[in-house]
Amino acid sequence: QVQLVESGGGLVQAGGSPRLSCAASGRTLSTYPMGWFRQAPGKEREFVAAISGNGDFTNYAASVKGRFTISRDNAKNTVYLQMNSLKPEDTAVYYCAADRNSRIRVTIGTPDYWGQGTQVTVSS
Repeated sequence: QVQLVESGGGLVQAGGSPRLSCAASGRTLSTYPMGWFRQAPGKEREFVAAISGNGDFTNYAASVKGRFTISRDNAKNTVYLQMNSLKPEDTAVYYCAADRNSRIRVTIGTPDYWGQGTQVTVSS
């Protein structure tokens, strides 16, 4: 069974640059497309970014493109989300996701696995 554990959230000032991590356990995920989603209070969960198994391909939501960067270290079975120039509207619970085969399934929100989430709160 795959488990995804997010870390790196917390209270951040606007303009800050925290990095979220998602550590996977249960099996090696070096071939699994992975991604990040977020859910703000009172809103639906939304796609943030996705990355292919080998890291060669990435895609982003328009709202974060140019500010956030997704990357992975397959040797550590970990995927990262570097967030720059944070805004108060980035406040949300951030979730990690992984799929056995498809980056598309990650992007549209139907991955095989989800993490429990980590809260990011951006103060103005």
